[in-house]
Amino acid sequence: MPTTSAPLPAVPPGAESITLGAGCFWCTDAVFLQLPGVISVTSGYMGGQLPNPTYEQVCTGKTGHAEVSQVVFDPQKITLEQVLQQFWHAHDPTTLNRQGGDVGPQYRSAIFYNSSAQRAVAEASRTAASRDFPAPIVTEITPAATFYPAENYHQDYYRLNKNRNPYCQAVIRPKLQKLGLQS
Repeated sequence: MPTTSAPLPAVPPGAESITLGAGCFWCTDAVFLQLPGVISVTSGYMGGQLPNPTYEQVCTGKTGHAEVSQVVFDPQKITLEQVLQQFWHAHDPTTLNRQGGDVGPQYRSAIFYNSSAQRAVAEASRTAASRDFPAPIVTEITPAATFYPAENYHQDYYRLNKNRNPYCQAVIRPKLQKLGLQS
């Protein structure tokens, strides 16, 4: 596969970004791209110590990075609370370093915030979401670090591969259907 990374996402004036780890980024970009008010979703890596990581390096679980989706949204059309409400239900925030068959710290549940206001919203959202799950939420809420966009072939993966890749059909499609989104 080509290893060219996607460009950093543009954040237009008035827009915000939040970076979310919820397991495989193929799954989360498929969810967030469908939300009205979301401008863009870029798959990438955050939270580790290795600069400019590759997918292969992150997959080892030894870089400290999580697979993440950087979501750029228009807060006049969708609030951070609404983005996070979808986040909580797009994965299992009660399992540590695992989402389904994807296992390792790179699949951890995480919210990487950009401001103290985002942190407060994230913490309030976690408290509210905890009522929806029988087990404690293990999602880390931490300051955003350097975002490294993933390789181009990971971007908008579900839309481009949904009829070719068995993972898309077996894992992502049922998730979208469960959330009432277009599959």
